[in-house]
Amino acid sequence: MSPCKHPRVKVVAREEDSEFVECLECGEVFESSEFRDMDIEETKLSEE
Repeated sequence: MSPCKHPRVKVVAREEDSEFVECLECGEVFESSEFRDMDIEETKLSEE
């Protein structure tokens, strides 16, 4: 099974300087900044 690319996420919690999102496909919860980092890594890998 390939890793989930988290195509659809929803915000589940906010703290002072961070926001947590949950993937609607796999249910994983992570900080939204991590999600943006993952997105950027995916893009870099596909461009090489």
